[in-house]
Amino acid sequence: MRRQPAPLRLTRRGRVVVLTFFILLASLASAVLWTTASRADDPPAGPAPTVVVQPHDTLWSIASRADSGRSPREVVAEIRKLNGLDTYYIHAGDTLVLPRNH
Repeated sequence: MRRQPAPLRLTRRGRVVVLTFFILLASLASAVLWTTASRADDPPAGPAPTVVVQPHDTLWSIASRADSGRSPREVVAEIRKLNGLDTYYIHAGDTLVLPRNH
């Protein structure tokens, strides 16, 4: 007759050790994920791009040159927001902050 092995039983100290191990493992995993996610949200390094308005420039023409991958309408709205412009009027010699290309 074959004897069955006794079921695994953890002492109180063993349960504390196992629980502590899993808490440390979860903490490490969340720290790694949080660090990776926060780096992805960081803005690109360096100063924001700017442009000096030339005679006959419009917000539309500047937006078209600044980001050809997006609609000029979206880029104009972003330029106005970045520069605190209440109107669509700009003047030669003005320096405008441009949005970063996405």
